[in-house]
Amino acid sequence: MRKALSLVAAMTMAMVALNVPAASAATSVTFQPQTVLGPGVPKDGTSDQNVVALGEVTFDTTATQTAQLVSVMRVNDVTIRSLFDNEIVCKWAGGSKNVVLGQNVYQRGSGKPQFEDLTLTTSQLVHPGVATRVTCTAFIRTASLGWDDSTLRLVSGSLKAVVFAGKAIQASTPPGLYKVDAANPVVRQPLLPLSDVPADTQSLDVVADAEYMICHTTGQCDKTKTSKASFTLIVNQWKADGTLCQSDTSTSVVLDTPYWVHHVVVPLKKSGLVVRKDCAPRFNAYVLVKWLGGETGAVQGVATGLTDSRRSEAKHNSDMSSVHVIPNRLS
Repeated sequence: MRKALSLVAAMTMAMVALNVPAASAATSVTFQPQTVLGPGVPKDGTSDQNVVALGEVTFDTTATQTAQLVSVMRVNDVTIRSLFDNEIVCKWAGGSKNVVLGQNVYQRGSGKPQFEDLTLTTSQLVHPGVATRVTCTAFIRTASLGWDDSTLRLVSGSLKAVVFAGKAIQASTPPGLYKVDAANPVVRQPLLPLSDVPADTQSLDVVADAEYMICHTTGQCDKTKTSKASFTLIVNQWKADGTLCQSDTSTSVVLDTPYWVHHVVVPLKKSGLVVRKDCAPRFNAYVLVKWLGGETGAVQGVATGLTDSRRSEAKHNSDMSSVHVIPNRLS
């Protein structure tokens, strides 16, 4: 399990260095290290999350441009096991686009160091479809998983925007939990339907994040156990007649997730997939999730009803499990 989690961490960090067109404009901000409060579980049965803005970027797009946003956060030194979410909220006149990924982080000295020091990367594409100014903010969302307040240390992080020509090619898993167990061992989420890339595309970078949850789709759960599953990013190119041209299945990982981690981010990335010129510039992609044993698992869809700030009445939705494509084109 430790080997698999090390692979996930390495892939997470690799996502920061996507291959984008040389003519792209970029802007970024680095987060200041700080201690963040995780409010304790309210005893009245309600919920409480701290929502802290860490930094923002602002950029202009034309009607034909798309921006890729990448937020990286590393946390550790947690006093009580806590929720840790990395969220990007983007807004422009008349529109918005949000994405969030998260995992429970263990308290220091838990004996499980791989769950005590976490780096999470959240990314998405933003395509307003009009000439406009876009502002994107990175938020850390935290909550103690005990009655008492917790604290965690934001060690480092950054938010980066890269603007390039073309429409957004992406998809997110709809709201809900997409269960995998002995009776239903396979699910294909997140799922990008057939999509055409520009004709001069030389290669693709495909980024997929599956948010995997243990239990919570069934009334029975052994909290001393784990949920084991494999995750494979499948990218297909198609011929003009609708037959398969090529299929890449080289990006894969197996994770065994303890109940107390609750939900785990599974980052998968295929860089530099060559576009075959003897076929159509048409692709689809998805994460093939296979249940291998243990407790019931599920892929999480869009997070609904997130508070804009702590105790805010205003709420919003954010994508969770998602996949997107960056076409690498001729300069």
